Formats: sequence, C-alpha cells, structure tokens
Amino acid sequence: MTAEELDKQEKTAFLDWRRGLAQLQEEEDLLLTPFERNLEVWRQLWRVLERSQLIVQIVDARNPLRFRCEDLEKYVQDVEGPEGELGTGKGLRKSLLLINKSDLLTMQQRCLWADYFDSHGIQYAFFSAAHATALQQAKRDALLSVQLQTSASLKDNRNLHKVNPDDDPPLEAIEMDSGEDSSQESFAQESSEDEAYFSAEDGKEARDPRVKILSAFELEDWFLSMAPDLSVFSDASGNPPSRLTVGLVGYPNVGKSSTINSLLGEKKVSVSSTPGKTKHFQTIHLSESILLCDCPGLVFPQFATTKAELVCDGVLPIDQLREYTGPSALLVQRIPKAVLEATYGLSIKVSGIEEGGDGKVRADNFLTAYAIARGYTRSGQGNPDEARAARYVLKDYVNGKLLYCRSPPGVPEYSFNQATHEQALLRTAGKKRAPVTRVSRDADTFVPTNNTEALSGTPLPANGYGSKSRTLDYDFFENTTALSSRPFIQSSLHQGEAFTRLTMYPHQNSVGDDGTLLNKKNTTGALYDKKSHFKPRRIKQRSGKGYD
Repeated sequence: MTAEELDKQEKTAFLDWRRGLAQLQEEEDLLLTPFERNLEVWRQLWRVLERSQLIVQIVDARNPLRFRCEDLEKYVQDVEGPEGELGTGKGLRKSLLLINKSDLLTMQQRCLWADYFDSHGIQYAFFSAAHATALQQAKRDALLSVQLQTSASLKDNRNLHKVNPDDDPPLEAIEMDSGEDSSQESFAQESSEDEAYFSAEDGKEARDPRVKILSAFELEDWFLSMAPDLSVFSDASGNPPSRLTVGLVGYPNVGKSSTINSLLGEKKVSVSSTPGKTKHFQTIHLSESILLCDCPGLVFPQFATTKAELVCDGVLPIDQLREYTGPSALLVQRIPKAVLEATYGLSIKVSGIEEGGDGKVRADNFLTAYAIARGYTRSGQGNPDEARAARYVLKDYVNGKLLYCRSPPGVPEYSFNQATHEQALLRTAGKKRAPVTRVSRDADTFVPTNNTEALSGTPLPANGYGSKSRTLDYDFFENTTALSSRPFIQSSLHQGEAFTRLTMYPHQNSVGDDGTLLNKKNTTGALYDKKSHFKPRRIKQRSGKGYD
C-alpha cells in the first residue's frame, strides 16, 4: 500500500466514524462531549500504537474512570503485527493502566480503587511523577551536600598536613573511608524507603503492596515484567526488536510528559500545565532495554458528561474559557463551604429563604467573596470581577489545592472525601481572614455582612439574618429614630407618624411619654421658666465668611 492510498483510507474511515457519532447523537438523543476532531492528532495515536508493544494508558488518580478509555483498550487488541499489518494476528499487544498523581489519594482511597480494579481484571499501578521528581531532587541534593562535606574535610586535612605531617593519615585512606561511609548511607537509605513509606500510614491497609506508589526504578521494572513476548513482533527478516517500546497515551494534562521526565531523572520533554503541550509523538531512549514513545494527549468522545466536568478535570484549557458559571457551580458542589473559607480565608455570604436562597453556597456567592478579598474589580463602577476569580479558583482545583477525588462505583462520595476535607481543614487552621468588602463603613453603599452559619443539613431559615431584615430592625429599635417604641397614628394626614402627647400646658411637661416624673433640668415650659425666652443675640457677619 502506498502512502497516498493509506492517507485516503484513513480520511475515509475517520469521516465515517464521525458521521456515525453524529447519527447516534441525533437518534438516541445523547449528549456528546467535545472531542478531538483533528485527523493529524489521531494519526499520531495510530503511529504510537503501531510502534509500541506495551501500551500504558495514563489516568488521573482523582477520577480514573473518566480518563480511562475502554474503547482504546479494545482497539489495542485489534492492532495486528509488528507494524499493524493486516492478517498477521490480533491480541499481541498488552495494555496497562498507570494511575498518575496518586500522592493526592490517601491509603484508604487507593485500597478502594485497588479492590475495584482487581474485581474487573485491570492491570494497574499507582505512580506520582511529581513525587518521583521530588525524591530524585532530594537525593541529588543529599549527594551534593555529601560531596561538599567530603571536599571540605579533605581541604582541612591538607591544611593540617602542612602544619603537622606526621599526624595526618594518607589521602587514599581518607577517600576510602569517605566512600565506604557514603555507600553505607545510601544503602541504608534505600533499604529504609519501604519501611518509611509503610510506617507513614496506619491500619491493616498499610502493608498492602498493591497500593504502594512506585518509584521511577520500580516503574521501569514493572514495564519489563508486564511486557509481552518480543519474539512475536519479528520483522520480515525474522529478527525480533532489540528493545521494548512502551507507548504512553491518554488525555491531555494527565502527566505523560512528566512521567517520562521522572523516569529519565531530568527534563528531556517539555511540560506545561496547559493541556495540549505535546503536538507530535516523540521517542526517548530510557535504557538499553526500554524505548519510550510519548503520544500527544487526545480527548476521546464520551456520552452523559458535560463540558463543565471536562474543565474541572483539566482536559480543556481554563485560560480559553468563556463560560465559567457551570464549572464554578460544579466546584462549590464538590468542595464544602468550610474548606473554601479555610483555604482562602473568606467569609462567604449565603442567601436565606427570605432572600430567595436555600442556605447553600452558590457560585456567585463564592466568586464575589473571592474577588472582593483579592481586590479583583471590573473597570467602570468597580464591581467584583467574577470571571477573573473563576479562572484562579479553577486552576487551584485542577492543580490540587482544592482537592476532590471521585470514588469507585458503589462508594458514597461524601465518606470517600471526608478524610481529605479534614486534612485540608487542619492544614489551613488559624489562617488570617481576608476582607469581606472594599467599601468603608461610613459610605452610603456599605452593606453589613452576614456571618451567621446555616444549620448543617438544613436550609437557612427566615430568622432575620439577611441585610433587609437587619436594616428594618435597625430602623425600628434605634433610640434616635421616630420608630423607637412609640405607637403610630393611623390617619390620612399623619399616616405612620409616631404619637406624641400635647405639651401646651405646664402640667403636661411634668411627666414624660412613659409616665415617669421629670426633674427641672429635663422639663420645659412656663411652669419652671422664670423669664421670657429671648432669641440669641445676632452677631454681625463679615462678608466673605468661609472663604478666608
């Protein structure tokens, strides 16, 4: 088959596949999520599957089932031969599931997922590219510090040798002793890694080897142990491949390139938090027996999901987001109010029944409080910039600052994330509260905040905690107002005015409105006045007063 014929067949098959999806969506009335429609990106996936003998599908540990594509696993079994030749046999390649970012899960959460994968016969492993990179950097820093200490000690010994050469041991002995000490320290560190890891968690699940987060070397050994027989991938000359080719595939922003960098121990592949950084597949020599093949991230079509969930899962880029209401509403549904307030130091105002709410946090409540606390305002009247606040908050959710993990089927979401939320509250305990308004208290537009907490599990009742009720109570019970504990007059002329007694005669000024006697200082009228009332003396004012 020539290149032109292959290109034509791929285009025809791709168009037929897209027509089938559109027809299925119209006939069955199903919601189809946004997926990759560029043929060139799909060709990168096909080339990676044809080159590789072991296919590793990388998923995010916070939602493994969302990022796992079962159709891709079936397609891997249909790819034939060493290069995908037709009629050379199916089922030669193996497909594995690598759960990246597993450090975001607790030990109990990993045990629940391990039980689910084992019950469905899925071959899996827990891994964290960020954890492996940090561990390698810590080892490099420790080795560098040991080398610096060794060089400093050698320099001191040389100086002592110049002063008293008889007491100085030979240089070769010093180097041998330092080398033996460093080797013993490294061996002790490597042997105690497993004990330190398992001792970090308590309970019977702590010694379960299924849920251990593999290191870079353990992951490489796992690839070799799960690899298929390379003799079945012999070329036309009968020569088997010299090394195992591992293809890394999956959704965007699940950590494929970061996994490669952690395996290599240095940055060889460019990475970014923005989905879709890798544009073409690339091969990297990991060792003499393993060749890695990095595939660009693809968004596979799914049914019964929304675009908001794809944004929260990090599949769609947040910087290009135009509609933030759906993802923000999904975020406040997943993260409790206490965790949001403790993480950002906010005081989120919720609406009660009297204000048309139900006592629960809405997306606009949270975004407004966040924008006011950070000082994000729109140009013009200075209203809170909720769109900018949504971008920052959604990035924190994708990066794991606001942590929420989906549970396996059959496990309640609340109980699955309860330990995670408790740990978040402990980490942020005692954090300083951010300002709840940028308007001064003396301003005309100042609105008192609502700090009353709603009852757990029940909507906020109409108990006068809203701003309207507070204003009404303030006007009624204020001592200086006309509404302070006085009856009202019902008439067409003086409707709503406070009732007052007559004060025309002296005896009417001897008692107050409540019937208590008044002393001479508090009484006014002709009964106690000894002289007539005189107006204040007029003082001649100079012209231009106030402009001096």
